[in-house]
Amino acid sequence: MKWRDRYGIRRLRGPRIAKFDREATNSDIESLIDFAKSRRGVEFFVEPETFATDTTAVAVAHDGEWTRRRVGSPAVIRKVARDLALPVYDVQLTGYPARMRAYNDRRRQAESGEHA
Repeated sequence: MKWRDRYGIRRLRGPRIAKFDREATNSDIESLIDFAKSRRGVEFFVEPETFATDTTAVAVAHDGEWTRRRVGSPAVIRKVARDLALPVYDVQLTGYPARMRAYNDRRRQAESGEHA
């Protein structure tokens, strides 16, 4: 069975693929959608393609919980965000939200057994 490009990853990405990374897949996009639908206040942050990695998007919830997945191109995550009526930002312009760093700090403290 041929792989279906349900989200337009191949069409919107263009001919370039990062040399050391795998391509974005439908399951990558579906994971971001599932995350967004199961949490409040989700925003997407697009990370640019690099020599080693494909374009990625980080979905950040209201409490700072986050997940990162390959998306193939900024156009793909913009379409997903539009369909879900959620904002999408270019991380190079906005940076990451402070709640994401706070969430990472809370997780680190919990894992090391520290108390605030």
